[in-house]
Order: sequence, then C-alpha cells, then structure tokens
Amino acid sequence: MNMKAPRGTIDILPEEAAKWQFVEENIKDICERYHFEEIRTPLFEHTELFQRGVGDSTDIVQKEMYTFEDKGGRSLTLRPEGTAPVVRSFVEHKMHGNPSQPVKLYYFAQMFRYERPQKGRMRQLNQFGVEVMGSADPAVDAEVIDLAMTCYRELGLKSLKLVINSLGDKESRERHRQALVDHFTPHKEELCSDCQTRLIQNPLRILDCKTDKDHPAMKSAPSVLDYLNDASMAYFEKVKHYLTLMGIDYEVDPNLVRGLDYYNHTAFEIMSEADGFGAITTLAGGGRYNGLVEELGGPETPGIGFGMGLERLLMALEAENIDIPASDDLDCFLVAVGDEAEKASVQILHDLRKNGIQIDRDYQGRKIKAQFKAADRYRAKYVLVLGEDELKQGTVNVKEMATGDQEEVSLAQLTEFLSGKLSGGNRNA
Repeated sequence: MNMKAPRGTIDILPEEAAKWQFVEENIKDICERYHFEEIRTPLFEHTELFQRGVGDSTDIVQKEMYTFEDKGGRSLTLRPEGTAPVVRSFVEHKMHGNPSQPVKLYYFAQMFRYERPQKGRMRQLNQFGVEVMGSADPAVDAEVIDLAMTCYRELGLKSLKLVINSLGDKESRERHRQALVDHFTPHKEELCSDCQTRLIQNPLRILDCKTDKDHPAMKSAPSVLDYLNDASMAYFEKVKHYLTLMGIDYEVDPNLVRGLDYYNHTAFEIMSEADGFGAITTLAGGGRYNGLVEELGGPETPGIGFGMGLERLLMALEAENIDIPASDDLDCFLVAVGDEAEKASVQILHDLRKNGIQIDRDYQGRKIKAQFKAADRYRAKYVLVLGEDELKQGTVNVKEMATGDQEEVSLAQLTEFLSGKLSGGNRNA
C-alpha cells in the first residue's frame, strides 16, 4: 500500500503555509489597489473547454491534461490553466453586460499538469493570475505587466528580467504563419515529431520547441516583428511607451511566442536572474487573447492576462535570500492548575477568542512546569496562570514573558486588559 503523496505533489506544512499566506495577502492587497476583484472557478471543467480555449496543438491538451469520464459519461478535465475557465465564467454569467468595463479579475487556483516533476514545477501547482476583459487599450497591457512586476518588487525581488514581444493581429499572424511554413517545410524531416505536426497545425509553436531549439533553421526563422502590419506595430509601440513611462525595463524577444494558441498582440514573460535559481527561469507569463471570448461563445471582447507560479515565486525569494516575516508567535498561553481551573479555562478561552485574542492551552494533562515549557515553544507573549486560589478570588496571574513582569488581573477585566496590552505594539512584533 502506497501511503505517500502522489508523485508531483507536495504537502505544505504549517511552517511553510505561513509563508504562502504572507505572499498571498501581499498580492491581494496589490490587486485591490489596481481595482481587481477575485473570481473562483471550479476545479474541473468540461474537456472541450480546454480543447477549444487552449488549443488542440498545445502540449497541455495533447500530453499534460488530467482527463476522466464521470458516471454520466461526460469527459471532464482538472484545470491545467486559469484563463479558459475565467473566460468561460465571463461568458456564462454575461459579465460583458456589466455597466463597469473592463472587467478586471484575479484568482488563486490549483492547476494540474501531467509532466515530469522537478523543483518548482509540480503536477499539482499553485497559480496566481489576472484577466482583464473588455478593453483593447494598450495601456491595459502595460497595467497588467506593471501589476505582475509590482507583486515581485514589493516582495523584495530584484534580479528580474521582463521580456516582451508582439504576435500581431489576425492579419499579421497569418502572414507570419505562412512565412514559417515556407521556412520550415524544407527541414520537416529533420524536426521532431511534435514539430512536424505543429508545422501543419500551428507553426508558431515550433519556435517554442525545446527539442529542436538548437536546429540551424531556428536561428534563421522569420521574425514575427517583420510581419506586423501598421496597426499591430503602432499597438506594440504604445505598450513599450507606457512601460517606459512607468520606469519598467524590458527586452524585446521576437522568438517569445508563449505555449498557448489563444495569444495575439502582446506576449510577455518575467524571469529570475538570481544565482542558483535553476535552469528554468520563467516566473510568470501571459499576453493578450483577443478572440478567445468569441471562441467560447461570447461576443467580440478583447482580453489580456497572465499566470504566476507561486512555487516559483517562493523559490525566487529563497534564491535572493529574502526572509518572509511570517510570525508564528502566540499572543497568550493559559496554564490551568487543578480540575476546577481546567474546567473554567474552557469559558475563558472562548470569551477571549471571541474578542479577537489569540490564545491556547495545554490538552495533554501536563504538570505546570511542562505547561510553561509549552508556552515557550509557542513563543507566547503572555502566560496566564489560573489555579484554585485565583479561581476563588476571580483573578488570573498574567506574566509578560519578555520582561518577566507579573500582574493579578480580575477575570472580569481580563479581555480589556489583554486587548490593551496587545494593541500597544506587542502583537505580531
């Protein structure tokens, strides 16, 4: 019997979960400043959503999806990425009819991809993402990139590189597509089997191939930037101008195509250049997907978004030696001495917790000395001692662990006393 976590999954233990919570709360705060609202979609969707939304020619659909048939014979898939489900929800709930446009959404979600597990890239991964639907303004592209960069910067990351490209509009993409077909067809038999299929289905994906990346034909492949029409070039110039206005450095990489079929116009990736981060440097990636809403049954609606791996974000913080200030100190620990004191402690803990005070007690029947040791392990700021004498007098002994100062406090005034002490700068210090 195999009772270990499945390959490609990990347990996030309490000491690590505190780091995740800190990172997520900081990102949520940034999203609120940018006026994004949270959306939560189902863990699984109908398989055709990803086949149509992500694209049949992508590695995700062809190789990496966790797909199963339910008892009703329906094909369902654990979500491998976040954009298609959010767009599906946007269409299903007619958010395109909201008076406030564009619709700006963010999510924290688990994704599932069957690929070779490695550090920072698991089969069950955690992702933060944003989607903006309802505006074709290049300023929105710059804002989305700015939001992603702000998340990294405010958490302390410095060794970052932003790479951008334009895939152009439909006309530009068609012209570039034909140029790629003409370029790679003479080399078809030299390419991997995947690229031979991509040459027919989506030749742009050949440029993203890891197997053939060193093939001479890759270096001489036609650049998409040479096939942008005037409108696409003007759009890209505006995006770059806005990034410059915000003081965001970037590099243009004409070979950046991203791995999903729905991208057009702006595409971007953010990478870590920290020493020791690893061979796979990408932290986040995204771009514009005008046409996806229509593909999933909605009206003509432009969109843009990105996905950010949280595991890789935490790896980058570790690589740059950034400590996450996730305090696990306890406000108070109650030491109860005697049966009657233990019974009374149940009501005391209940009342204090109702009033916002963090407190715990011993549940192992330990002696008083061992209970004080437990308070030390929890790094409790205050230890409350309740014995038979204190119970008769209606008091509790409160000891401040940092100073050793002790004070008898009336049980009737305990909540007010502790609230005052903890709000005076000691909480989460």
